[in-house]
Amino acid sequence: MTHEVRSALLSAALDAAARGWTVFPLRPGGKPPALHGEALCPRTGDCTTGHRKWEQRATTDPDRIHRAWSAGRFNVGIATGPSGLVVVDLDMPKQKSSTGTPGGVTTFGALCERAGQAVPTTYRTRTASSGEHLYFTASDSIRLGNTAGFLAPSIDTRAWGGYVVAPGSTVNGRAYEVIDPAPVAAMPGWLLDALKPVERPTGPLGLSVPRRGNRAAETALERETALVAGTAEGGREAQLFESARKVARFVGWGDLARDEVEEAFQRAGEAAGLPASQCRSTLRSVLNWSLRTCRPRETT
Repeated sequence: MTHEVRSALLSAALDAAARGWTVFPLRPGGKPPALHGEALCPRTGDCTTGHRKWEQRATTDPDRIHRAWSAGRFNVGIATGPSGLVVVDLDMPKQKSSTGTPGGVTTFGALCERAGQAVPTTYRTRTASSGEHLYFTASDSIRLGNTAGFLAPSIDTRAWGGYVVAPGSTVNGRAYEVIDPAPVAAMPGWLLDALKPVERPTGPLGLSVPRRGNRAAETALERETALVAGTAEGGREAQLFESARKVARFVGWGDLARDEVEEAFQRAGEAAGLPASQCRSTLRSVLNWSLRTCRPRETT
């Protein structure tokens, strides 16, 4: 049985490579890469001139694939970026989600409908968790990275810096399998537009700041929106929350109008790369709370 499983996984790796997709081994029965990390790098073989990560070591070379999968029952990872792929990962709702929360498949269908487009016909697989992967060829005009929940809840994407588990692999005893063998379609234009990174301003944001004669309020709004617009991924929402909280007192004191502040921070958040809906939700929450708890202006 072990030999049969190993042969099936080798075949899965070779099949993916035959499509031009670069592959690398994942841990048996799991998703993490089965390659050594930088701390344990022997600096030999592929890493003679320095440590090479899984994305760099992924290959379509049949000889290398035979050698790798002859050593164990490794699952198959497809490095999406080098393979020229963008894979849309449609997850099932999380266990802690409320009853009736739609899964990624339903949500993606709604996105397509909103864009006035049919759900694309393309190569599609079912994941071990009963979600789905939709494969698209990447655009030559722009290099996309990964996203998590950017398009909508339960929808992630994998491109440069990401990988997916190939069909034929098994995780937690459940197989990844092809459910539509259609040719891989080009990424639809509306989807590419939605995933394009927002160009961040290199200079001042150029906000239209309300002028009410209170220079402190105007300066605070200019400074805090610039901070939000220039924040890198990983800290954007926290910066939006903190900056909006600092400016909210000026709204409570009547120095700035709430709708003007919301518009300024909305544009700054989107310039940083945050989804519009996330900006609106965060701003509504922080401003409502801040205005409820705003202390009167201290007088001297």
